[in-house]
Amino acid sequence: MIERSNAPGGGVDVKVGCCGFPINRRKYYAAYPVVEVQQTFYQPPQVHTAARWRADAPPEFAFSVKAWQLITHEASSPTYRRLRRPIPPELRDRYGSFRPTDEVRAAWDATAEVARALGARVVVFQCPPRFTPTDDHVLWLRQFFTGVARGEFTLAWEPRGEWPSALVAGLCGDLDLVHVVDPLREEPLSKGMRYFRLHGLTGYRYLHTEEDLHAILRHLTPDAPNYVLFNNLFMGEDAKRLQAIVQRRQAPVP
Repeated sequence: MIERSNAPGGGVDVKVGCCGFPINRRKYYAAYPVVEVQQTFYQPPQVHTAARWRADAPPEFAFSVKAWQLITHEASSPTYRRLRRPIPPELRDRYGSFRPTDEVRAAWDATAEVARALGARVVVFQCPPRFTPTDDHVLWLRQFFTGVARGEFTLAWEPRGEWPSALVAGLCGDLDLVHVVDPLREEPLSKGMRYFRLHGLTGYRYLHTEEDLHAILRHLTPDAPNYVLFNNLFMGEDAKRLQAIVQRRQAPVP
């Protein structure tokens, strides 16, 4: 379900924040309008914990969540080390890559339960570079997104690696997905809502320049919500600087 903008006065609806909390959560809530929760990727928190985060945040604060790695990543991924319970060796081939298995579907149910407790509208599926456009992967991707009960969620997909643009655009259109990109590296190939994840042009330690920040704004759409999430070492600083530019642009002319 792609969200539509309800920004007053027809202005650009843009939420700027970070992938994860670079500072204390309550201080973060006061400083930014949105966060992408990262814990849900490694090991979803307890539902009551997510509900407490929602209760602690201002009513207008927006959460998005990163889908549990059991959906997107193979069991050979080093990130599986952060699971509370290791995957039994005989079941390792039943996880990841959107496989049509009960285990992957259960991982979606767990992700969705936490997302609902947070009041999140967007769930992000970040794929590893090894999730390539093979026939099996494309089939499993289609089966997963046509089979899940997405309810009120907007589902956003971040493919990495060599995916043909026409294939990505077609899958996003067919499956009602938001194409997640770093707009300083590539153009989004889906229509409507924008969901940007800024990873740094030269890697995690990259500090975005003023030119970068203004370039990001040129990729926003006025016709739907825009989520801009920084995922680099200086994410808090970069988000604050971009947010200040947005606020200056939206300030009424005296």
